[in-house]
Amino acid sequence: MQKTTLLGKAGKALSVGVLLLGGSLLVNTLRLPALPASDGKAPAAPADLTEAVARLATAIRMPTVSHGPEAGAIANPFPAFHQLLASSFPLTHARLTREVISEASLLYTWQGSDASLPPLLLTAHMDTVPVEPGTEGKWQHAPFSGDIADGYVWGRGTMDMKHGVMATLEGVEHLLAQGYQPRRTILIAFGHDEEIGGVQGAAKIAALLEQRRIKPWFSLDEGLVIIDGFIAGAQRPIAQIGLAEKGMLSLALTAKADGGHSSMPPAMTAVGRVSRAVAKLQAQPMPATLAGPGGAGIRAMAPALPLASRVVIANSWLLEPLLLRQLEGAPATNALIRTTTAPTMISGGVKENVLPSEARAIVNFRLAPGDTPASVLAHARGAIDDPAIDIRSYDGEGVAASAVADQSSPGFRLIAEAARKVEPAAVVTPGLVVGATDSRYYGRISGAAFRFLPVHYTPQDVPRVHGTDERISIADYGGLINFYIELIRSSTGAP
Repeated sequence: MQKTTLLGKAGKALSVGVLLLGGSLLVNTLRLPALPASDGKAPAAPADLTEAVARLATAIRMPTVSHGPEAGAIANPFPAFHQLLASSFPLTHARLTREVISEASLLYTWQGSDASLPPLLLTAHMDTVPVEPGTEGKWQHAPFSGDIADGYVWGRGTMDMKHGVMATLEGVEHLLAQGYQPRRTILIAFGHDEEIGGVQGAAKIAALLEQRRIKPWFSLDEGLVIIDGFIAGAQRPIAQIGLAEKGMLSLALTAKADGGHSSMPPAMTAVGRVSRAVAKLQAQPMPATLAGPGGAGIRAMAPALPLASRVVIANSWLLEPLLLRQLEGAPATNALIRTTTAPTMISGGVKENVLPSEARAIVNFRLAPGDTPASVLAHARGAIDDPAIDIRSYDGEGVAASAVADQSSPGFRLIAEAARKVEPAAVVTPGLVVGATDSRYYGRISGAAFRFLPVHYTPQDVPRVHGTDERISIADYGGLINFYIELIRSSTGAP
């Protein structure tokens, strides 16, 4: 009888505990910020949007492709492109100071009336990637046609990133035509080699500004966009403002062995040893965490997500393992929460019946903020745990992740407000850029580096970047121009 009573009391206590836990989960979920009002109207398209679109189309028709050193000597296409910019934006080129850096990049200075204010730095790049040979016929419109059709401008550079170059100058030209004079100096930097590392473009511009002891208030470059349709059940578009970008390190794993005939193999061949090392690395990835900007972005988009997702995010103190497992399940979200491991190359052997004396694999890591090339190298050695595998950097010492910009800073708030005016329905969040941009140079000299363009992407648009049928909608291009106008006005003070 006593045992039954004790069990009954334990059951009641457990029931109370479950109810309290459930209540706590619900309260935390209800404390999440509400969805912002979405009844605002986007600003009207620029009055001369038709002419602006025509100017963008003309810029797309002028190929400014970045080629690697393997391409040999190629004529510099950028002086002609500079001349196109000068003729397209006469007020800008009459009233702003323009400098040519490394014979191809551009730095504009729009002098503000208050020299005590640190300048705003707006950046973009003029170069594009090549079109993959043999794919030209797969484009609906020729890669450098600049065709205007079906509500879009088509061609290489419409998404990455002549649209940013042209929209920035459209915004400046518009403001100059209105007689606008900024209080804060506006710097505009256009690199010419972002697609091959930015060493002669953005890096040289940043070095020049540093030499002049110019420290921008903040910089804004490409990186993240307004996503729609990527997250199942999301009620709103998500405007992600990149606070940082990942670093990179590639490691070479090399195993050596005695050669010979494959009919008498040893217990472990060079190929087998390297393959085992790669398998160990993939089985033991770097730890996942919600502590960085990727996790901050996941939390910030919670109000737009379905109830089940909101409950998990709001109660990550308890359910973080579940949330991390969900995020690890998709490559796009897994990249936001950890340093990723990607074996990309493997080699060894010359014939099927010959034991190779050496085999090698290359593994590419994209470093999340907080991890360093040294910590990744230490992790790889510990995970592989095989002294017969030589592990060393494949191409240089690697690049650490960038500094993380402050999402509570005035710069972030200004960008967020400008984004909301362009897309009132969007939920604005911080985010992490998993690739590389010119901001890795500009961020070293500015107070903060942000990475965002208010252009809408759906899952169907992702393959267009560096791929086939690159395009931008006319509506998005008009919004991009308005975004730069709003950002310049709000950051310097309207007249």
